Amino acid sequence: MDDSAPKTPLIGVDDLETPYWAEGYEQVANAKIRTVARRAPQVAGTLVRWAWRSSRRLTVLSGVVRLVSGVVSAFGLLATASVFTDLLAEGPTPERVVAALPSIAVVVAALVGRGLLDAASGAAEAALVPLVERQAQVELYAALIELELVAFDDADLTQLIDRATQQTPMKIRQGVRTTGDLVSSLISVVAAVVTAGVLHPVLAPAVLLAAVPQAWASVRQAQLSFGSFVRMTSRMRRLEVSGELIARRENAAEVRAFTAQDVLLAEHRRIADELTAESVRLGRRRNVVATAGRALSGVGIAVGYVALGLLLYAGGLPLPLAGTAVIAMRTATAAITSTVFSSNQLFEAGFYIDLHQRCLADVRTRSRPAATASLAGDPSTIELRDVGFRYPGQEADALAGIDLTLHRGEVVALVGENGSGKSTLAKLITGLYLPDTGSVTWNGVRTGDVPARELHDRVAVVLQDPVRWPITAENNVRIGRLDRPDPDDVVFADATARSGADAVLAALPAGLATVLSRAFQEGRDLSGGQWQRMSVARGLYRDAPLVVADEPTAAMDARAEHAVFRALQEMSAGNAGRITVLVTHRLANVRHADRIVVLEQGRLVEQGTHDELMAARGTYEELFSLQARAYSGDGRDVRAESRPPVPD
Repeated sequence: MDDSAPKTPLIGVDDLETPYWAEGYEQVANAKIRTVARRAPQVAGTLVRWAWRSSRRLTVLSGVVRLVSGVVSAFGLLATASVFTDLLAEGPTPERVVAALPSIAVVVAALVGRGLLDAASGAAEAALVPLVERQAQVELYAALIELELVAFDDADLTQLIDRATQQTPMKIRQGVRTTGDLVSSLISVVAAVVTAGVLHPVLAPAVLLAAVPQAWASVRQAQLSFGSFVRMTSRMRRLEVSGELIARRENAAEVRAFTAQDVLLAEHRRIADELTAESVRLGRRRNVVATAGRALSGVGIAVGYVALGLLLYAGGLPLPLAGTAVIAMRTATAAITSTVFSSNQLFEAGFYIDLHQRCLADVRTRSRPAATASLAGDPSTIELRDVGFRYPGQEADALAGIDLTLHRGEVVALVGENGSGKSTLAKLITGLYLPDTGSVTWNGVRTGDVPARELHDRVAVVLQDPVRWPITAENNVRIGRLDRPDPDDVVFADATARSGADAVLAALPAGLATVLSRAFQEGRDLSGGQWQRMSVARGLYRDAPLVVADEPTAAMDARAEHAVFRALQEMSAGNAGRITVLVTHRLANVRHADRIVVLEQGRLVEQGTHDELMAARGTYEELFSLQARAYSGDGRDVRAESRPPVPD
């Protein structure tokens, strides 16, 4: 045993509940055979519908070609009977060969036709498959882009989204091809069975005897796979997390600095060993089932040949037709094997196609309801009345009983200790979150009644950990208003200068054209403080009537921080049409805000100016004094110095 391995699971826990979206798989794993057997047609039906929406012409062409190919195969088998009849007839051999030539020509034509039809089908599917994959991806991403922000705080949903976006595209591509192969195999089976039935009614069921055991084995293997997938879902997620900790660039420095390499690798191996053991168990069980299916199928084939022999012995089938029957039985056996293989592949693809469908349906239910109102203009007043909010899966409210009004031209600071609800309140103000209780209104209109994009088009958000857009440095600033007219770059220059981002841009090797991502050749990354300057520039350039800056300077030096807060505060002071909300734990930066709102454990406990709150000697005064004492350097109490004089 590795001494570096943790005594208890390091990543996650081992007794996680089955995610809600995997519960259906658990039911399928324990369902009856006929229930599971219906999955292949269901999956194929889903893929055909996607194909139909992607290209009706190619879908029809592919289906018709597959069908005609099967008919040609059946015709070729029947023509084979004529060949055997002519070759085995009485008379000189040359005459029999000549008599058989027309039938041989028909067989050859059928084979050539089948080859050409298969080529045509392959060409149609080569054009159709990428269209189907694109259709499925577009549907999913179109739904995801409208997903409510709060839904991303649901761990089960985010896991479902990860699997649907990362694993389903390849499986959809595979599934479309497999559906075509399955159709061809089934047509070949039908052609062989019909041909055998035409030769003698007894032969049709005899041909199918080989199919039943293999079909059972295929369905049973699918059940085993479903069950294993459900059991291993949480472990697969933990393996992904541990792998990201090892492989991702942003984790590398701290992993090495804390010498966590051995313990992390041991944890990764522990989880991988569990998954490997389960995979081995699944493989053995599937092999046993497959072997049983093949053995029983062999018995079925033997019974078919015995039936053929008895017909010959009893004179119920002429010898020439018996040769055709043998070919039909061999064709059916090969087609059945191909059908079972395609069905297994379709079952496997079905896991992920179901994930895609479940994710799509779930995401659509978590999108914002249809709008019933519209904004007449920019917000002059934002009101929160008895607002409450709780994150998914949490037992306690993040915010409760919030009453707050913001006015045009104000700079409002939200302060409080970590976890007090500052960032959550900011998202409710902007309409990024909708309240669970109470109401948030812009000019008297509820945010939940207005189209989300109509709200957010009036918002600029500057975050502590901004998106590091993997695009050019210039577009990193313009991304919020790419269509904004700025022919002389006057607005761009002003935004970068006031945020301090101009110094960042000047140091880049290709200037504004530098791609800010290490994922690309010649790309560059920025430090945390530099990214925050770019984020502030982005917010200034967006020029929205509501600006929310959430810990925008956490990684900046003191001089840069002061300049940024001054620029943010000037945005409202110099423009009567803007509301600015500052979220910060550095209270020295908000002394000059028009109003300071103090949150504590999800409740609004104080609000007022700096002087009013210092005089009230409440939570704000305590927090401000603690920070001021730390900055004073000598530990003295600075409350009296910070507190306004009390009149006699």
